Amino acid sequence: MRIHFIQHVHFETPGYLWEWAISQQHTTTFTKIYEAVKFPAINTIDLLVVMGGPMGVYEEEKHPWLKEEKAFIRSAIDAGVKVLGICLGAQLIAEVAGARVYPNKEKEIGWWPVRKVTNDKTLSMLASFPDEFVTFHWHGDTFDLPAGAKHLFATEICPNQGFLINDRVAGLQFHFEATPALVDQMVTHGADELISGPYIQQGDLIKLHAPHYDDNQQELLVKFIEGFVNL
Repeated sequence: MRIHFIQHVHFETPGYLWEWAISQQHTTTFTKIYEAVKFPAINTIDLLVVMGGPMGVYEEEKHPWLKEEKAFIRSAIDAGVKVLGICLGAQLIAEVAGARVYPNKEKEIGWWPVRKVTNDKTLSMLASFPDEFVTFHWHGDTFDLPAGAKHLFATEICPNQGFLINDRVAGLQFHFEATPALVDQMVTHGADELISGPYIQQGDLIKLHAPHYDDNQQELLVKFIEGFVNL
């Protein structure tokens, strides 16, 4: 496959997603928004992966490139390209698909359990997933499910953690791709968000847990991404 990553900030890399792509000998290319807002031709991509970032989808005045990126995501979806969004990426897809994106009632940062939502479209794709698993979160915004989307995952404080549209477009609010190195970078660059809160873990605890969940994250990500691309 030809996989194109949109990376918004230097410290939120594709992590395990990139490692998986390389291990499978897929071709990888990047749009690094923090360097240049330049997108490839749609017909050169088989899978578009839109990564996370600290900005909000509604901050177009502060980040004018958001308009161009949303248009590119829309064109990829319309062309039938497989599209996967993570965190900010999922929120961008949700908005492009007509759903509302807005601040959640609580920020969710750290290692928190996610519940699998079972329905007719996810039974096969998520069949080997545990009913609940712990994964990495770093988000303050949430989204409504786009029209026609199948609900995939949920947490206590943020019910819409994942969705699937027409077997070709998926969004995940959490970070399956997290590696210990990636978590360390996010803690370093997002330290100002680590305030006291019911769903906010502190940096030392977050980094301490990262190696513990390392293998599990990799296994679940591979199950998800391979299940998605094979739909």
